[in-house]
Amino acid sequence: MRTRAFTLIEVVLSVALVGLVMVGLNTFIFSMGELWGRNTDVRLFDQHVRAVTRFLQREMVQSTLPPSAAPNSTPVGVQPVSTQGAGQENLVTYMRLNGGRILSWPGAPLPEVLCSLQVRRDKGLFMLWHSDLENHFNDDPARETLVSPLVTGLAYDYFDTDFNKWTTETALKTDSSGNPLAPQRLRVTFTYAGITREAFVSVPAVKRGLPNPW
Repeated sequence: MRTRAFTLIEVVLSVALVGLVMVGLNTFIFSMGELWGRNTDVRLFDQHVRAVTRFLQREMVQSTLPPSAAPNSTPVGVQPVSTQGAGQENLVTYMRLNGGRILSWPGAPLPEVLCSLQVRRDKGLFMLWHSDLENHFNDDPARETLVSPLVTGLAYDYFDTDFNKWTTETALKTDSSGNPLAPQRLRVTFTYAGITREAFVSVPAVKRGLPNPW
């Protein structure tokens, strides 16, 4: 029985076809890699926006659940806060029972930490914080932690029950006596390389229940 071997022409054609397929695959892979890498900054920016938004939302939720918040209290409110070198400013403020991982204490961490949110032009979103148990709480300015350098704006959303709609304010609203009112939602603006994203952080009401598992 005779066995048929490949001819030289068949071998050459096979090698040529395999080469064409490999060239096509390489071109496809490199082109996809170029497209993927071209949008890397945008994807990382969007990931940063989501991460910061989730962090802020967790902060709001934790402060409005027991044991952080008592029933019928206002755990997220507005207070005048002494800032470093800038006097006092009314800021959205809430309390954490523990210091949290992003806070760097000069000594042993203390509980009952008052945290405030402040946006500074060209610098980002800062958390201003100090413990209610510190000896010079009323005299020393709050410590500062940079949350995100990409936050360029912080607005406040209020729900108008009379007209059943939301209104957005660039400054905190005040009541008839001039006292600042806590918003029901924070509107956070992020900017990077000409790209702008807007995220919302709700301020939940006090709820009865178990402590937040986060």
